[in-house]
Amino acid sequence: MTGWTADRMPDQHGRVAVVTGANSGLGLVTATELARRGAHVVLAVRDTAAGASAARRIGGDVEVRELDLASLESVRAFAAGLSAAHPAVDLLINNAGVVLLGPRRTTADGFELHIGTNMLGHFALTGLLLGNLAAGREPRVVNLSSITHKRAHLDFDDLMSEHGYSASPAYGRSKLATTVFGLELDRRLRAAGSPIRSVLAHPGLTRTNLTPRAWEHRGRLGRVLATIGLLATQPVEQGTLPQLRAATDPGVRGGQFFGPAGLAETRGRVTEARLSREAADPAVGARLWTAAEKLTGVSYL
Repeated sequence: MTGWTADRMPDQHGRVAVVTGANSGLGLVTATELARRGAHVVLAVRDTAAGASAARRIGGDVEVRELDLASLESVRAFAAGLSAAHPAVDLLINNAGVVLLGPRRTTADGFELHIGTNMLGHFALTGLLLGNLAAGREPRVVNLSSITHKRAHLDFDDLMSEHGYSASPAYGRSKLATTVFGLELDRRLRAAGSPIRSVLAHPGLTRTNLTPRAWEHRGRLGRVLATIGLLATQPVEQGTLPQLRAATDPGVRGGQFFGPAGLAETRGRVTEARLSREAADPAVGARLWTAAEKLTGVSYL
């Protein structure tokens, strides 16, 4: 397999990188590669014990900070602590995500769990750290999308999926919302003349701990389905490459979207990925931004 690899990452010494969900899966590999290139990496994790274990595995210049994206109080506390310790942040990788099948669940603030964690938590976090990013060197924000965004639709009359809830579509909507957010962030950063670049990536079908966890509510059948799902996925090291390229390739432009090139964007070398029409619609972006500001109480740009 040819194409962009982690060996092409430039030196990251002197850069501060924040990676959400960095204790496992895509986030762990991302944090490991950034630290290996010399970055000071902040592991933003819900479980600090798991974060500490990950930090020992990674080595290098890393620190662990508690962040629960399903709680706006936690997001604000994390942002305040990080801002005090690191006035300048060069890279924010909004990697963390939840996919849980089964009954509808909510965050601490009453949001449907998928959109509340995957998009609204990261929306608030990005806004609260925008000043730190503006002070960084060639700063970037990377949001993690999914190929499931292409089959999703945002119902602005039911963003919290209160009517006719189904977990899999709710996850897809959360990833569509994340994608719309990343693109609208790029538009607003450009309009403001900001040095920050907003970039997107998706991992295709990648082998992470989310695969078995998504089916745990189905018991023995769920374990069988999870095993079958794992056989169809690519290794996490390969699935992480799109977000590493988005985060570090010097030639990346704001608004670009990276993913795998092979088999309907499920696997393979890194290439520019395709957006759904709804994801790329500026009117949808503006409407979601307004809703997110109202829901989170965080306004910026």
